[in-house]
Amino acid sequence: MTATDKRKGSRRQGRTLAFQVLFGLGFDPQEGEGEVARAFERNPAVLECEQEDARTFAAQLVQGVCGNLPQIDKVIGKHSDHWKINRIGKVELAILRLSLFEILHRSDIPLKVAINEAIELAKGFGDEYSRSFVNGILDAVARAVDEGQFGIEKKIDRKPDAPKDMKAKAAK
Repeated sequence: MTATDKRKGSRRQGRTLAFQVLFGLGFDPQEGEGEVARAFERNPAVLECEQEDARTFAAQLVQGVCGNLPQIDKVIGKHSDHWKINRIGKVELAILRLSLFEILHRSDIPLKVAINEAIELAKGFGDEYSRSFVNGILDAVARAVDEGQFGIEKKIDRKPDAPKDMKAKAAK
C-alpha cells in the first residue's frame, strides 16, 4: 500500500467515523466546541478506531460541521426542494452535513470526491432511497458552486468536449 493509498483509506475511515459521530449528535445535540469534542471522544466507533490519521481527520470534519451548522443547514434547505431539515432522515442529514462541509469549507477536497464519498456512505448506512436523495441535493449544490454562487474556486470535473469534426460525424 502506497502513502497515497493509506491516505485515501484513512480519509474514508475518517469520513465514516465523522458520519457516525454526526449521526449520534442528531439524537443528542451538543453546544460548543468542547462539548462536541467530548462527544467525539466518547463515541464507540472512535474509541475502537486504531488509525490515528482517521481519528484526526474525523475530528476535523466533526468540528467543522458543528462550527458551520447554521450555514450548512441553510444550504440544505435551499437545495432540498420543499424538504424541511426536521423531515430529512437522520442518516441522510448527517451525510449531507458532512459532505457540504467538505464542499464549502475544505479546499483540499474536490467536489467529485465529496459527492462520491457521500454516496458511498448513503449506500452503506442508508436505505434504498438514500443514495438518490443525497446525490440529488449534492448535485444541485455542486452546480451552484461550479457556477460561482458560493464564491468557492471548485469546479465539477467534466470530460473535455469532443472535437467539432467528431461531433459533426456523430450527428450524421
